Amino acid sequence: MTRTRRGFPVDGMLLLDKPEGLSSNQALQRAKQMLHARKAGHTGSLDPVATGLLPLCFGETTKISSLFLGADKTYRVGIRLGVTTDTGDCAGEVLEESAAEIDSARLAEVLESYRGDFLQTPPMYSALKKDGQPLYKLARKGITVEREARPVTVYQLDMESLEGTLLTLTVRCSRGFYVRTLAEDIGRDLGCGGHVETLRRIAVGEFSIDQAVTLEQLEAIESPREREALLLPTDRGLAHLPKLRLPENLARYLRLGRSVRVTSQVHPGMVRLYVETGGFLGLGEVTPDQRVQPKRLFGQG
Repeated sequence: MTRTRRGFPVDGMLLLDKPEGLSSNQALQRAKQMLHARKAGHTGSLDPVATGLLPLCFGETTKISSLFLGADKTYRVGIRLGVTTDTGDCAGEVLEESAAEIDSARLAEVLESYRGDFLQTPPMYSALKKDGQPLYKLARKGITVEREARPVTVYQLDMESLEGTLLTLTVRCSRGFYVRTLAEDIGRDLGCGGHVETLRRIAVGEFSIDQAVTLEQLEAIESPREREALLLPTDRGLAHLPKLRLPENLARYLRLGRSVRVTSQVHPGMVRLYVETGGFLGLGEVTPDQRVQPKRLFGQG
């Protein structure tokens, strides 16, 4: 179990409201230092120009951080129409400016085309790799490579406002979706170009920005125990998975890495495991023949 210098355990999840100007890793390291944690990880990065919800995992909870990479995410994005940049956001160099005379009917038509399932080509300024090299490093050298379009889903795309050339949208999307690409594509379809001027992540899965704390709020708390009290239990991040309680004798076999058969009918797939006489055990996978295989167990080092 990860411990602070004062001996308090640091296991759980912190919902951080990341500020503009910091990378996700820089924000993580500051929070990690304030909690005196030895083991930490984030659950999907935000660009330095973006703000908003960044779930951070500490201690044992880092074992499930990868599960959040697949969670739906919701953003509020301000798209500046009429200006194209080399990065697709306000951090880049302006490539082209043009008049943005927006027809409301055409705008509604364009937005409708980006609802539902479609293929999206990742931007060059992304952390995806080509032959082991991050694309953004190639882009900084002026190198452009072919990127394969990937299936994505937009579950919600609402127009909040259009003030001059600033179009504000709320977008709820699937894993692997790039809001910067959406901004560029909308600008292209409208014939005027566009880029992300502001971006704020307001939800990740079931978690909302309303539950998050800032680095300043965390720093203002002097008591290590009060800081620790902000951490959510590990299993809170798994509420979307079915819950399965097991007697201690079956839990013992799982801890040894063995699968066990369950008598109750459970749908195949990932489940949260709990011990009847204790608490959260970890993650398991139910097979079609009603056996449970251990996947991520806690307290196992």
